Amino acid sequence: MSELVNVCESLARLGGEVLRRWEGRFRVRQKGPADLVTEADCESQEAIRARLAQLYPDDLFVGEEDAGQPAWEDEAFWSAMASDRVVWIVDPLDGTTNYAHGVPHYAVSVAATRGGEVLAAAVYNPAAEECFTANTTSGPLLNGRPIRVSGVERLGDALVAGSIPPAAHRDSAEVGQLLKVIERAQSFRRSGSASLNMCYVAAGRYDAYWATETKAWDVAAGWLIVQRAGGIVRGLDGGPFQLAHPAPLVAATQPLSDEFLNLLRGHAS
Repeated sequence: MSELVNVCESLARLGGEVLRRWEGRFRVRQKGPADLVTEADCESQEAIRARLAQLYPDDLFVGEEDAGQPAWEDEAFWSAMASDRVVWIVDPLDGTTNYAHGVPHYAVSVAATRGGEVLAAAVYNPAAEECFTANTTSGPLLNGRPIRVSGVERLGDALVAGSIPPAAHRDSAEVGQLLKVIERAQSFRRSGSASLNMCYVAAGRYDAYWATETKAWDVAAGWLIVQRAGGIVRGLDGGPFQLAHPAPLVAATQPLSDEFLNLLRGHAS
C-alpha cells in the first residue's frame, strides 16, 4: 500500500507539472454546455498514462479525457472493475473552468482501485503546492502531515461546499437543495473542484460537501481520503457510497451526516 500511495502522489505531481507548463498558453474548447477541456487536460492525462504503462503495464487505466475508454455502463468494463486487476482512475484536471480563468483552485486526482474499492489515492493542487494522500492502512496526509475531519456536529455551525450543474434551472431539485443549505448552514461555498472539496472535508476546512452530478474520476481519490480522515461518504438516499454509482453523494463528519442528508432529502424543516 505504501508503494501504491507513493505512485499515486508521483503521478499526481507529474500531471501538475504539465498543467503548470501550459498555464497561459492553451486553447479551450467545449466538451458540452459549460464543460471545458484544454490541451493541458489531455497532455496531463497522457503523461500519467505513459508513466503507468512503464510501471504497471498489465493494469487498467481510466481517464476523464480518454474518449475511447469503455462506457461506464458497459458490463464487460464493470466486470473488470470488480476483478482482481488494479484499475487506475485519473482526473488530469479537476477544475478546468477555474484553471482556464486563472483561478488557482484545481487539482490532479489519481486513485488506484481493485474490486470497486480504492486502495490508494492522491489529490494534488499545483497552484497551492498541496498534496493530499491516503491508503487503506494508514491515516491521510497533507504534504506529509496528518489531517482529520472537523468536530462540527450541527449544520448551523457548518461550512458547507457543494457541486451543482453549471446551468441548473431555478426550479431544479439542485437549486432547491442549495436554498435549503444556504438557509440552514453557517455558510456555503461552490469552488469548482469536487476532488478538492472532498479533501477539504478531510482536512477540516469544510464540514460537509454534497454533489448532484459526479463521475468516478471526480471523487474516487477523495472518497478514500475522507474515510481515512474519520468522515463518511454516502449516497443521497443514505446508503453507502458506490464507485459504480458515484452521484449524488454527501461527504461529512459522522455527527453531521444524518442532519445534512435529512435536509437535502426534504425531511427537515
